Amino acid sequence: MKNTQGLKKNNDGSHTIYFAPNAPKGFKNNWVETIPGKSWFVILRMYSPLKPWIDQTWRPSEVERAP
Repeated sequence: MKNTQGLKKNNDGSHTIYFAPNAPKGFKNNWVETIPGKSWFVILRMYSPLKPWIDQTWRPSEVERAP
């Protein structure tokens, strides 16, 4: 089973993950619940990373605030 099963894809094939107290309508599978008034942080854990990660020619994009 892929860890992206059930996620909605963007037109370019990427996935948008929403961090919020409530799920955006139609995107419950792409949502991670947060608690209002509490801080949170993102941790990226890499399993068997490929060469671009190791030689630092690829990096994940920044977390962006959604409108």
